[in-house]
Amino acid sequence: MDENKNNTDFKLAVLGSGAVGKSAMTIRLVTNNFLDEYDPTIEDSYRKQVLIDGEMALLDILDTAGQDEFSSMQDQWMRDGKGFLLVYNITDKTSFDNISVLHDKILRTKDANRVPVVLVGNKCDLVDERVVSQVYLNISL
Repeated sequence: MDENKNNTDFKLAVLGSGAVGKSAMTIRLVTNNFLDEYDPTIEDSYRKQVLIDGEMALLDILDTAGQDEFSSMQDQWMRDGKGFLLVYNITDKTSFDNISVLHDKILRTKDANRVPVVLVGNKCDLVDERVVSQVYLNISL
């Protein structure tokens, strides 16, 4: 029975630079509420039951810190995660450039050539301030 339970539990780590909207996006997914105030996160975890491939599954979501002073905690988050949301802010090129650094670190930490990753360009409502264009998105993770 425990083996079946493990097959339907998924650990998802949300990673990215500070202030890219990781917490707001995670809370929106879990509670369907939008967080419009910025409060830097060290680490928060959430659970949500979701339907994956026609079966109910429990999604464990780890909302991580983006600030440099917590970078030492990233290794643990990367070891624990089975899938990753890599989030950048479309109005901040540095946050986008950081994605490839995070991706490489995930691969090294997990000693793998590939891991499940979703790249998320956040803050799309700020289209007039956009600095990361489609041209930059021709990357391969």
